[in-house]
Amino acid sequence: MTKAPLLTDRKALTRARARALRGAPALFFHDEAAAEIKERLIEVNRRFTAPAVVTGFPDLWAASFPEARVVADDETLDLAEGAHDLVIHAMALHWANDPVGQIVQCRRALRPDGLFIAVLFGGQTLAELRATLAEAEAALTGGLSPRILPMGEIRDWGGLLQRAGLALPVADASLRKVSYRNAFHLMADLRAMGEANALAARRRTPARRGVFVDAARRYAAAFSEAGDRVLASFELIYLTGWAPHDSQQQPLRPGTARYRLADALSGATLTPAPMPGSDN
Repeated sequence: MTKAPLLTDRKALTRARARALRGAPALFFHDEAAAEIKERLIEVNRRFTAPAVVTGFPDLWAASFPEARVVADDETLDLAEGAHDLVIHAMALHWANDPVGQIVQCRRALRPDGLFIAVLFGGQTLAELRATLAEAEAALTGGLSPRILPMGEIRDWGGLLQRAGLALPVADASLRKVSYRNAFHLMADLRAMGEANALAARRRTPARRGVFVDAARRYAAAFSEAGDRVLASFELIYLTGWAPHDSQQQPLRPGTARYRLADALSGATLTPAPMPGSDN
């Protein structure tokens, strides 16, 4: 069987993250995600005694979750089977070459009824930059090259939770609009986030500067706001699922519903549906 081509060049991604940390890192989305996950854990109202965090930025997440075991988001995760009651996959799943495999490994690391939470960039992220770079490159060179990571849509990520064998899966998202002086400042911020181009299929030769100049012009024309600044979209997707356990809610067996769906949809008074095998 032919192996699927890799999406991510892991060595390039590691270099991009290290370069971001050597300069002035812009990890504000990591801070926001960590704060949001803490809020969600409070709502769960359960004490987790053996948490783990999977991330490409271990120092930041270790500071946010000092009691957790922090491991790198390698292709094979350094997590022992059944060792944790909470696994957080933190701002790295969008770079995974095998996202289902990453989630499956996290599920295996959970104890029964353990919680999996992931946060990652979703498909609406950088929609403006993606469009204007494509338009500029097509106009000036007559072709396109991979420049921005293709990120999954929320409905697709929700389906992956089920494929990975997690119970009670939930996927939700928040969209942020960030203001920049221009497209060049946005691209500099992406490098400071450690989110520079690390695609395996990326062009390895320098691009014409004219492509970026034209993209910045198109960006300003299409996505500017008051004060001549431009807006960039960032979508954070949150995934939640539980390791299966008998104590969890289970779906009803077919034919055991107590009320007719037609009555519920019409607003009529709900009358119990006949039970299987009854004479009613």
